[in-house]
Amino acid sequence: MCRDLLLVIDMQNVYASGGAWFCPKAESAADNIRLLLESEEIGKDVIFTRFLSSNDPVGDWINYNEENAAVNGDPHANTMMDSFSDYLEKYPLYTKSVYSSLAIPEVRDAVKDYDRVILSGVVAECCVLSTAFSLIDEGVHIIYLSDAVAGINEETEKSVITVLSGLEPLHVEIMTTAEYMKKSYIQ
Repeated sequence: MCRDLLLVIDMQNVYASGGAWFCPKAESAADNIRLLLESEEIGKDVIFTRFLSSNDPVGDWINYNEENAAVNGDPHANTMMDSFSDYLEKYPLYTKSVYSSLAIPEVRDAVKDYDRVILSGVVAECCVLSTAFSLIDEGVHIIYLSDAVAGINEETEKSVITVLSGLEPLHVEIMTTAEYMKKSYIQ
């Protein structure tokens, strides 16, 4: 049986309904992530990440922070979605100030201990895609859960899947949460 790590990327209020960077499928992605977290048959190796702006940005991140100052300064927007609060008591939450979750040393070290990383969270065309490429560069096999990832719109979500499908099956497997859960039960 494969040893999997579920990586839950940046499920913060800013992406939920009413958030400044609302992703239309964020709530349904959250529902699917919680299905995985509640599953007794699937291993419970989980890491959460969140994006917070750097206090000491460099290069284009300086412009990013200026342009997004209102969101960066909003504590509610930067808090993880309430529906994950119980899980955040059980699993680690690490902070990054760039797109890729592998910029976090603890995450970079942890992924080495797993056969696969299960990608979930937001934003598909930004932090999730950046993390996917970083994982691939590290030689880590990815399961991309298409219904547990949300983007800014359906078109960009599909574009990410198109890009990643070019790396199937060697580096990436793209599937739904139900397909992953079914496959995990029979392995």
